[in-house]
Amino acid sequence: MLAMPTTFMNHSGQAVRAIMDYYQIDTSSLLVAYDELDLPPGTARLKQGGGHGGHNGIRDIFRHLPEHDFLRLRIGIGHPGVRDHVTDYVLSRPSASEESVIRQSISAALEVLPAVLEGQLAHAMKNLHTNPAAADQTSSS
Repeated sequence: MLAMPTTFMNHSGQAVRAIMDYYQIDTSSLLVAYDELDLPPGTARLKQGGGHGGHNGIRDIFRHLPEHDFLRLRIGIGHPGVRDHVTDYVLSRPSASEESVIRQSISAALEVLPAVLEGQLAHAMKNLHTNPAAADQTSSS
């Protein structure tokens, strides 16, 4: 099942919890995809568990779920460089070149989704993390 909550990102936990309760989904079956400031645009990383890393949507999911070991798909969007610019940055459309590499990294993540669904997380992570379409796109010019 794919769900795209219509709540504000800072209230993602409400939507995630409601969906999980209604469909009786266990935390171990949850994969949350979200934007990641700490990764360059076009980088995609699978991660099992961990902290919220300051992401308000993940922080809210933590508030609503008793277990935090769910799978995450972190989609790099880069950082504007100045903390005070983060809100405007994440709410703005990326440049055409950044959007292109972000879309490529999402496609690369979709390619490994069957392995994730089959429980082959290590295999999926290796393939995604070594896929040029999802690797760090900050190459030297």
